[in-house]
Amino acid sequence: MRLFWHQRDLRLRDNRGLASAAAEGPVVPVFVYDTDFLEHVGRRQRAFLMRGVRDLHETYRERGSDLVVRSGSPAEVLPEVAAEFGADTVVYNEHYRPARRERQQRVEAVCDRAGLDTISETDLVLVDPSRLDERYPNHSQFHDDWQQVPKRAPSPAPDADDLADIDSGETVPVPDADIDLPEAGSDAARDRYDAFLQEGIYSYSDTRDDLPKAVEQPTQAVSRMSPYLAAGMIGIREMWRDATEIHDSVSGNERRNVQKYRYELSWREQNYHLLYYNPDLPTANYRSFPSEIEWRDDPDEFAAWKRGETGYPLVDAGMRQLREEGYIHNRPRQVVASFLTKHLLVDWRKGLAHFAAQLVDHDPASNAGNWQWIASTGTDSVDVRIFDPVAQMSKYDDGARFVTAYVPELADVPAGKVVDWPTLPSEERERLAPEYPAPIVDRNEGYERAQRVFERALGKR
Repeated sequence: MRLFWHQRDLRLRDNRGLASAAAEGPVVPVFVYDTDFLEHVGRRQRAFLMRGVRDLHETYRERGSDLVVRSGSPAEVLPEVAAEFGADTVVYNEHYRPARRERQQRVEAVCDRAGLDTISETDLVLVDPSRLDERYPNHSQFHDDWQQVPKRAPSPAPDADDLADIDSGETVPVPDADIDLPEAGSDAARDRYDAFLQEGIYSYSDTRDDLPKAVEQPTQAVSRMSPYLAAGMIGIREMWRDATEIHDSVSGNERRNVQKYRYELSWREQNYHLLYYNPDLPTANYRSFPSEIEWRDDPDEFAAWKRGETGYPLVDAGMRQLREEGYIHNRPRQVVASFLTKHLLVDWRKGLAHFAAQLVDHDPASNAGNWQWIASTGTDSVDVRIFDPVAQMSKYDDGARFVTAYVPELADVPAGKVVDWPTLPSEERERLAPEYPAPIVDRNEGYERAQRVFERALGKR
């Protein structure tokens, strides 16, 4: 008999570790409620994850088995559960966050002393990071190598006969959240993906930055699969297979749109590749600088950014979406991060920590990799990348429909004035929307200051 240790892989379908354990069944599925570890997960995501565990619990019971849920340290709990059920092997899926690696190593060491075998599987990503070179200067070169590696098919869910006939009689603790959460569980993930595949994927490249559509038809503009992927409620191979089948069945403009979605999945792969080879990715600059970056770290400006009160409408709309939904659409997600690290010159690690606390879809690799890319401390072909929040709104939300959905103070202001808000005279801003804040930094001054600071750090001044 084998144990399968569920972590962030809250599903039966396309779960390589579970399939491996079930192949030598029967398997006893286990989830360890590690309070010390879960304290470092944001409250919102923790609530979503535990709803997923509850759904997983019910799924096993529907198959005549059960999910063993125990509290404590996995290194202590797993050998005890193995002894209780007479298991000789513990199987789990590899995770790459440093704290999870350390937990896995402690489990392996304790199991070895107890005479238990351990088996780990690559499940979180399509391509095992160790199969690729250690370092790539940009995403294009990573993608060239990554796409040459064959992608595995999804693993089947275990049959009922492969699962141990147990009844743990346990319940799953589910904490409250301060926002409405997406429906959790593998079936909810599958329903969300199916809704996107029916229509949205065929126009994905054309609509992924369409901010008005993101408000009015969110599952058609983008997939909104990130919370489910981050929680492991759907397998990446399952998503890749379905997108690839559609890609191979269409041509022309539709194929271009579907290919863009597959390409975006490769960014997640690269971020895990970065984290695998650079465990300090969430805390240290990936890129070396001749001089220190002169972060300003003004606490009042940082607080205004978190509240969505910077006086830059697209930035504020993105930050308020984060506050209200635990999610930000990708385009404003990039804009708010650029504004913090460039226009305000706040250290990217502070933005990363705020996102980790607020996002339902927080992913340790993507959060770190993307913040570093935006901050110009990570992998990129551009020395200093700065998103102009005014130009970005003009291009992607010129009718101010996304902005006014989250910034009601501007609802009665003409759209063109909302776009140009940071550049309007102060008297006009006061007349048009007296309750909305003035810009906390001058648009041009912030841009030029960021250029100077990063050029000095790069040794160009």
